[in-house]
Amino acid sequence: MHDPLSAGRRLASRATAWQAGAAALVALAFLPLGAPSALAAAVGGGAIVAGSVVAALMALGGGIQPAGMAVGRLLAGVMLKWVVVFAVLTLGLAGFKLPPLPMLVGVLAGTLAFVLANLLKR
Repeated sequence: MHDPLSAGRRLASRATAWQAGAAALVALAFLPLGAPSALAAAVGGGAIVAGSVVAALMALGGGIQPAGMAVGRLLAGVMLKWVVVFAVLTLGLAGFKLPPLPMLVGVLAGTLAFVLANLLKR
């Protein structure tokens, strides 16, 4: 029997793991430039990871629903994801005064890892 929610949960967890790995690698790459740069890269990647977790919980948490509700939950999850990402980035930039470039590189690495995880879903 085909369970699309189970497949969606597996894909979401795999994509989140890829994103977390990419965030960790970018943070390690920025470590020679100092702890604030490495922390900024980790916060940028972590923002994407946190946003993806929130989006997955929102999109896949409602069980089997009519198509309109499923699309609505998916759109709400994507919007909530970016709210979480921008909130974490704002906290990192304004609250902790972390450098913006490593943070942006962490965001880009996490986003690219999400794309790669979805392309290589075998």
